[in-house]
Amino acid sequence: MNDTTKQGKNIAIVSYITIIGSFIAFSMNMDAKNDFAAFHIRQAFGLWISFFALGFLVGHANSIYASMALYLFFIILLLYGFTGALSGKKQPVPLLGKLFQKWLGFI
Repeated sequence: MNDTTKQGKNIAIVSYITIIGSFIAFSMNMDAKNDFAAFHIRQAFGLWISFFALGFLVGHANSIYASMALYLFFIILLLYGFTGALSGKKQPVPLLGKLFQKWLGFI
């Protein structure tokens, strides 16, 4: 694990702890501009935004099964990203991770 990864690891971990954690991690990374932390902030922020957007749509479906599937899908992807941050890896989350890196490049 290189120094950049070690320095950004705590910020990367914070980004997965609620959407508020993503905003806190974003503000913590403003001065340091750590590449590892920025990668995971984009992943976490993208997951949270996707969760709320899909949650809005699923909420209108009024189906408990659709809601449970959304929560399960989100928790699995969040844990995947969180374990990547813990282990010091820059692995995008399945399905949308590469798109988050492209769409949220301003972070």
